[in-house]
Amino acid sequence: MGMVDVTEKPIIRRQAEAAGRILLSADTIQKIRDKKIKKGDPLFVAEIGAMNAAKQTHILIPHCHQIPLDTIQVTFQVLKDSIEARCLVRAQARTGVEMEALVGVSMALNTVWDMVKYLEKDKRGQYPTTRITDIRVVRKEKGK
Repeated sequence: MGMVDVTEKPIIRRQAEAAGRILLSADTIQKIRDKKIKKGDPLFVAEIGAMNAAKQTHILIPHCHQIPLDTIQVTFQVLKDSIEARCLVRAQARTGVEMEALVGVSMALNTVWDMVKYLEKDKRGQYPTTRITDIRVVRKEKGK
């Protein structure tokens, strides 16, 4: 078994974009907009977390190849009840970068959760409405 041998595949431009969403309370969303989160700006920290995670995908997922990434772009859209994160990854490589995009967007959303969890917990310490959802590859391209 082991990793797929990509030795004979050509090095070409590859790109993938993943997206996902975190559902949050309206109060938490407003505090994010007003820059009143105790740990700092969750979107700024989540961008850094996403970039670091995408670069470490080969360590986190055993069969992934180590790919030198050319760019990672992380964006957020703050909505009334959620935040959508997107992670675009580009590389010149023998294999695709969709796993890097998925890991990046997943880490972005987990970072947001970590930074706002104190606002999202109920009296029993549970998260009745907080959810990470819809993580998916929205676009994949190669050779363009």
